[in-house]
Amino acid sequence: MDKKNALRAGTVAAGTTLMMLLMSSPALANLVRDDGDDPGTGLSVAETVGLFVVAPAVIFAVITGLVMVLDKSRKQAS
Repeated sequence: MDKKNALRAGTVAAGTTLMMLLMSSPALANLVRDDGDDPGTGLSVAETVGLFVVAPAVIFAVITGLVMVLDKSRKQAS
C-alpha cells in the first residue's frame, strides 16, 4: 500500500509541476507592454551579486550578532 500511495503522490506532484510550468509564460512578458510601463536600465553583475547575495548575508550576520549579544541565557546559567 505504501508504494501505491508514494506513486500517487509523485504523480500528482509531477503533474502539478508540469502544469505550472506550462501555464506560466515568462518569455512572452516582454512582447506586450502594459500602460505606464517604464522599465529602467538593467543591473550590472556586481549590483546583482551585492543585492541578492551580499545584502542578505550582511542582514543575516547582523541579526545573528544581535541575538548572540542580547542573549541572556548564558549569564543566568553561570
